[in-house]
Amino acid sequence: MTQFERWYSNPTQVAWTCDALTGGRTISHKTEIREVKGWRLGAIIHRLKVAYGWPIVSELRGPENVAHYRLAPGTDTARLRFPPSAQALADRLAGGDA
Repeated sequence: MTQFERWYSNPTQVAWTCDALTGGRTISHKTEIREVKGWRLGAIIHRLKVAYGWPIVSELRGPENVAHYRLAPGTDTARLRFPPSAQALADRLAGGDA
């Protein structure tokens, strides 16, 4: 991992996002702040979609149009490509231990 990859998002936040989405959760920026004190969820979601091909569904809710994210229904989580900081999760899912 280069220094520039770490600049965008803390690896813990990336792994948390991957874990939450593969666990079937719908998450928002507020969820990320509360659980991992993160502030880059939009950037993490964008990277998962563009660089790793994750089928993430975005839904704007409430009068403030807060984005909520989840994996598309029917996603085979064992077939997803994972960023390096979430490789342990990828290994667990591929092994069926999730």
